[in-house]
Amino acid sequence: MFWILLSAFILVLCAEYALDALNLRHLRHHGQEVPAEFVGQIDAELLSRSSAYTLARNRLGLCESLLGNLLLGIFLFGGLLGLYDRWIAGFSDAFILSGLLFFLGLGLARGLLDVPFSLYRHFVIEERFGFNTLTWRLWLSDLLKGTLISLVLSGLLLSGALWLVQADPQHWWLWVWAFLALFSLFLMYLSPYVIEPLFFKFEPIRAEGLEERIRALMEKAGLRVSRVFQVDASRRSRHSNAYFTGIGRVKRIVLFDTLLAQMDHDEILAVLAHEVGHWKKRHVLKRLLWAQVMILGGLFIAQRLIAAEVLPGLIGLEQASFFAQLLILSLLATLVGFPLTPLSSWLSRRDEYQADGFARELTGAPQALATALVKLSRDNLANLHPHPWYAAFHYSHPPVVERIRKLRAGI
Repeated sequence: MFWILLSAFILVLCAEYALDALNLRHLRHHGQEVPAEFVGQIDAELLSRSSAYTLARNRLGLCESLLGNLLLGIFLFGGLLGLYDRWIAGFSDAFILSGLLFFLGLGLARGLLDVPFSLYRHFVIEERFGFNTLTWRLWLSDLLKGTLISLVLSGLLLSGALWLVQADPQHWWLWVWAFLALFSLFLMYLSPYVIEPLFFKFEPIRAEGLEERIRALMEKAGLRVSRVFQVDASRRSRHSNAYFTGIGRVKRIVLFDTLLAQMDHDEILAVLAHEVGHWKKRHVLKRLLWAQVMILGGLFIAQRLIAAEVLPGLIGLEQASFFAQLLILSLLATLVGFPLTPLSSWLSRRDEYQADGFARELTGAPQALATALVKLSRDNLANLHPHPWYAAFHYSHPPVVERIRKLRAGI
């Protein structure tokens, strides 16, 4: 089984990198062609810049992925997991403390590995293409705050889950699932009020008349908006975005100041109408419920496999702690989930098309959403020429050219 699992791991990586190579080669061949939907909005020079940006980001992502997967492969299949497992066990016999040390140690190692790539991404690539506005001081502040928040939340989550495992070894999968679901809901309530303000400054919309139009649109859609904010995203990047937060019918709307600078009011309303479409079509609820079903099923299978004591042998170990077996299970989940990725991506793209249709009907202005997508793609240097296979496999949103074409055709 060791060689079968190792072969599957290598096969999945080869498939991933083959798709990446196919996508980049397609971009090199077609990256200078201006799509009909962008004629007059983007010229050959800007398109060339978009292609260069995509290539630079993908090359960095490929280097990061290659290094990460190489280290993961050595750690899992080279015997290092067993050494690490025994080293952690030498610190304490306490189940919960050992688990915290095991996972937080791996998390710290992963975080340290990410640092040089984050620095290069922000201060080389994003800087070169005019997006980065981060200062070194703000980058370090974000890193420290993010790390501290992650440690606190991960510590609470792990401690609670491991206590449940220890309390009921036979049925922990059910109790841990319920705990994770409640913890996720807690974070959804907590994040807008406690976590997000640590990174962004929230203030009322300054654009005259826009908040009134937003509230009228939400009322037309049957949603109640508690607050409408703009945030100082331009302190970190010139990329733009907008999002909803909140549970139930009461929503908070957050607009990046960069988005407000790029678009007119009709386009902003069209973007928000698209997000409303996800709520009204129950896409968010369905995704949450499906995720909970998958987590419940995954935890049930995990309990059975751990109890059967078959997992250590899959990577050539005679024995492994509960925590090490969870790590092996995460690898199995990744390998099993890989062939299902195109289905998940297709379902997500279907939802995006439905949300586009809802926005078109709600606003009565399909051209506004189309021009908003043109501006978002142009100003963010989006890849306008993804390979169809790569898009089918990985794209959670339809390629922007296809979305604009359908909006303008009224499909």
